[in-house]
Amino acid sequence: MTRSTLTLLGVAVAGLLLWLGSRVYVTSLDLSGGVPGTGRYWGFMGLVAAAGLVMALSQLLGGWTKWGWPRLSVPVLLLGFLPTLLLGGWVLAHFEPGAGWLPVHVRRWSDDIGVESFVQRLGFSKEAIAFLIGLVFGFSFDTTGPRVKRAAVGEEAPATKDGRATDDRRVHIREGATPAAPQPEPEPEPAPRSGEPAKE
Repeated sequence: MTRSTLTLLGVAVAGLLLWLGSRVYVTSLDLSGGVPGTGRYWGFMGLVAAAGLVMALSQLLGGWTKWGWPRLSVPVLLLGFLPTLLLGGWVLAHFEPGAGWLPVHVRRWSDDIGVESFVQRLGFSKEAIAFLIGLVFGFSFDTTGPRVKRAAVGEEAPATKDGRATDDRRVHIREGATPAAPQPEPEPEPAPRSGEPAKE
């Protein structure tokens, strides 16, 4: 399938995951103002992150890089995904509903280091942060490109139409023949004396 087809398929799957996440999250809300439980909250965020991962993989499988076998890029994982997971997970944990151990400590630590107001503002985009976590994780994968067969050491060079092997030499010596000795360069003619006509 082409990249455009896989992109469309990725959008469809990601949209389905977002819809499922909204069903998990919204159906747990109480019309009287209640909040969803911890499990439903993380289930919703997990499905949103999975939607981001699907979008990244759709580009990978659609030929976004070099074709070939997928592999995990360790530099991107360490320098790109892990900081995103740490900072994004901090925000998501801050807004975990309830008074569990994790959200209580994250809120306390945020206040201690002076980033409480900053994290509070990011809370309006917590769903986008979850999507970004999954997207960056998908960026951690790459393709190595198709394998190219190389001639093994010691293999004979390919033969031409007349049966002789091809090589980079420009002078071919037949078997049993002696190479001709190099011809000496002609000596330069002496300069004409004064009054003598120049030789043509």
